Amino acid sequence: MSDATPDYRDTVFLPRTDFPMRAGLPAREPEWLERWARIGVYDRLRSSAAGRTPFMLHDGPPYANGHLHIGHALNKTIKDIVVRSHQMMGFDARYVPGWDCHGLPIEWKIEEKYRKEGRDKDAVDLVEFRQECRRFADEWVGIQREEFKRLGVTGAWDRPYLTMDYHAEAVIAAEFMKLVMNGSLYQGSKPVMWSPVEKTALAEAEVEYHDHTSHTIWVRFAVVSGAGIFATEKSATVVIWTTTPWTIPQNRAVAFNPGIAYGLYQVDGVAEGSTAAVGERLVLADALAEGVMAQAKVTGFSRVADVTAGDLDGLVLAHPLRGVEEGAGEWDYDVPMLPGDHVTDEAGTGFVHTAPSHGDDDYQLGLRFKLPMTYNVEPDGSYRQDLPIFGGQAIVAPDGKDGPANVSVIKQLAWAKALLAKGKIKHSYPHSWRSKAPLIYRNTPQWFAAIDKPLDDGMGQHGDTIRTRALTSIDKLVRWWPQSGRNRIHSMVENRPDWVLSRQRAWGVPLTCFVRRGAKPTDDDFLLRDERVNQRIAEAFEAEGADVWYSAGFKARMLEGIADPEAYDQVMDVLDVWFDSGSTHSFVLRDREDGAPDGIADVYLEGTDQHRGWFQSSLLQASATKGRAPYRNVVTHGFTLDEKGMKMSKSLGNTIVPAKVIEQYGADILRLWVAQADYTADQRIGPEILKGTADSYRRLRNTLRFLLGALADWDEAERVEPARMPELEQWVLHRLAQLDHQVRKGYAAFDFQGVFQTLFQFCTVDLSAFYFDVRKDALYCDAAQSDRRRATRTVLDLLFHRLVTWLAPILPFTMEDVWLSRFPSEDDSVHLHDFAQTPADWLNEPLAAKWDHVRRARRVVTAALEVKRSDKTIGASLEAAPVVHVEDAGMLAALKSVAFADICITSDLVLTADPVPSEAFRMAEAPGIGVVFETAEGQKCQRCWKILPDVGTHSHPGTCARCDAVLG
Repeated sequence: MSDATPDYRDTVFLPRTDFPMRAGLPAREPEWLERWARIGVYDRLRSSAAGRTPFMLHDGPPYANGHLHIGHALNKTIKDIVVRSHQMMGFDARYVPGWDCHGLPIEWKIEEKYRKEGRDKDAVDLVEFRQECRRFADEWVGIQREEFKRLGVTGAWDRPYLTMDYHAEAVIAAEFMKLVMNGSLYQGSKPVMWSPVEKTALAEAEVEYHDHTSHTIWVRFAVVSGAGIFATEKSATVVIWTTTPWTIPQNRAVAFNPGIAYGLYQVDGVAEGSTAAVGERLVLADALAEGVMAQAKVTGFSRVADVTAGDLDGLVLAHPLRGVEEGAGEWDYDVPMLPGDHVTDEAGTGFVHTAPSHGDDDYQLGLRFKLPMTYNVEPDGSYRQDLPIFGGQAIVAPDGKDGPANVSVIKQLAWAKALLAKGKIKHSYPHSWRSKAPLIYRNTPQWFAAIDKPLDDGMGQHGDTIRTRALTSIDKLVRWWPQSGRNRIHSMVENRPDWVLSRQRAWGVPLTCFVRRGAKPTDDDFLLRDERVNQRIAEAFEAEGADVWYSAGFKARMLEGIADPEAYDQVMDVLDVWFDSGSTHSFVLRDREDGAPDGIADVYLEGTDQHRGWFQSSLLQASATKGRAPYRNVVTHGFTLDEKGMKMSKSLGNTIVPAKVIEQYGADILRLWVAQADYTADQRIGPEILKGTADSYRRLRNTLRFLLGALADWDEAERVEPARMPELEQWVLHRLAQLDHQVRKGYAAFDFQGVFQTLFQFCTVDLSAFYFDVRKDALYCDAAQSDRRRATRTVLDLLFHRLVTWLAPILPFTMEDVWLSRFPSEDDSVHLHDFAQTPADWLNEPLAAKWDHVRRARRVVTAALEVKRSDKTIGASLEAAPVVHVEDAGMLAALKSVAFADICITSDLVLTADPVPSEAFRMAEAPGIGVVFETAEGQKCQRCWKILPDVGTHSHPGTCARCDAVLG
């Protein structure tokens, strides 16, 4: 080439776009948020979607009491992808965000504030305290709303639901009063999980388990009277083992299992420090005797006799604290030996100390045998003041640490010579999820929903009890994603006790009921049941909020003309906050215009811990008041761990704060992390994982940037019908038809990981590494209106509309940027568009099979050329003109029917059926194909860079025939 060769760069149609490779998401995302709010995207969708099939994802309400953590970000992003994708698939997809505003978490924050200020909560007016809780919740609703919006979550943010709204409080009360009327509400005195620190009963969902070191004791119960072997063995003692020494003063029985083998054992030798005496005789389960003797430092023992179930049945024992007081004492009563199936010989002694006021198994045994209940433990976890010896001593101190009660009881047992051995054990123990303090089982009057009582409410289609309706819903009315969620919640509901509804707290919806003075809970007229009273309460709450319950004269006002106010007491407990959130289906799905037409949500979506929380409370509440579950699908996600799979905690310093990730990378990177993870299991996140996510984002962004550049100045007149397109373009359309099915199916099944991986693979492998690579030559160098270039650009346009909308639910900010870069508008948004309809006749399986052959052969050629590029034989594939040997006649015919040299991006290429020579390049995964390298002959075209024999023979210097014709 002479130096006079013209510069043809301006004649090449290179990609042209202002879309930057550097996203700048942290700075730019707030602009799109402001834009969506300004043009009213969410409300415009509601208007334009009128008449479509509604799709309602009901938001499980977070607590309004702190900044968002990474679990919030995961949860809300998954929900947003669900809502956006269903909207773009043709539904009217509504999303009403909500907040849980009542309950202990918020009340606890105010109490913490009071403690810091040295104020006594009990000295503050109740309504004033409640109003402070309301203000606290309202402030955090505002903060969290902005943090959720910053994640790109769409919804009715200007009209969320709050459980403390007056209407919500009125509906919660009305839903509770349905239990009053249908007979499922009752007051019972039974042991419940109790927090001494927070002075309230807790629901199962408010309990978490942590390691705790407990005192363990082996205690002798002396025989008072008995038959069989105990007619003569009056000096023998029955030994129990417990990890709660503080419950011994409340002992009312000892349980045994008739199916366990027991024996009478004699102590023959003891080590120093043992409390056992040589010659004493102990009754123990045979399987556990050796372990007990070891704990008691017994060096020698012998089995004297069998002890049968008949010997034990009817045995009378002495309370181990008998005689610790002078004169007639608190514990100078007999203790019966009772049979119980809950007793095992896997640990302990084979006998179970039974305190009906402090354990569920104990309580059930007490009911069966009419054992007396004790009321020795106060709400703060201390013994009643007048209890001898132990009065006022704390079981759990106000700071959540062990009080002196356990040690005091152990000392008294030792003094009474009832203590055989003692120790300590580290085990999993229930704690409050809020204060993190240990819990106790405590007998206290509480209000319960009876989940096995037949309900005469006309809603028995799915069963006549709360439990049967719930189980029927689980099995027949609800789909669980993943399916393992069904097994988890089914076993929980199948085995759960009655629902404890009452809490001894201040901030919540009160139990809006009245009880007759002097009546017993078992009396038919114990509860006032009158629909007129219920209506008055609901109307008062609607107008004034639940605070009105605590106003002077409210009871008289509600009962006026209906019942004598002096004959009734007003209940002052508040409802379990899980009943609040379990009732949300009523005031959101049922009552709102943007709710669900039949009051049933299409989806509830929360973490897997909500099988025992919101999923279950909603299920039980709706089963009681609606007759079935309030949802059709339940989707669950796992927990978020650090990069090493460790649980995040501030103390470990491994927490990932959403706001920090957004500040560094942008919300779309956080959303992409969600989409790439298998959310059904626990997910990991950390700096290295986020770097990998950002790299995936960059590769995807590069694909979209190429599309924008290649479509510059697109004109509809260029469009080519599929039938007139080259095979390669028809193959891309086939892939789009496949993807359309996969994407819709994935979104419908809440499988965002599958959707993203499918699209990302398509973009990086099918497009960037293949189709774009092959067609760059046609795009850049063919004539502007050539059939091949027009077909390519038509396909790029079709690709653009599908990829950008398919990815919009996952990456709403980036896809908005891409969309507006091509279609700038003051009031348009990608989120106002649906997924494009893809013609089914784009599918072409025979063509796809043929191009699978082509691509497999291409991979062998490109690998062979890469070897030559690595050893510097060539600098680019256009310098090659390989000879490709193909043994299979069908494949050879397929390759000859396409422009295989263009497909391989070589200047020339020879296809032959000749046997593959020994020196040919081969690949094990593509047998029957061999490539012999040859260099291209001719000169390099100065416009398209192909090396061809005809370059230099045309009117335009230094060009090939194709480029010469384009230049005219």
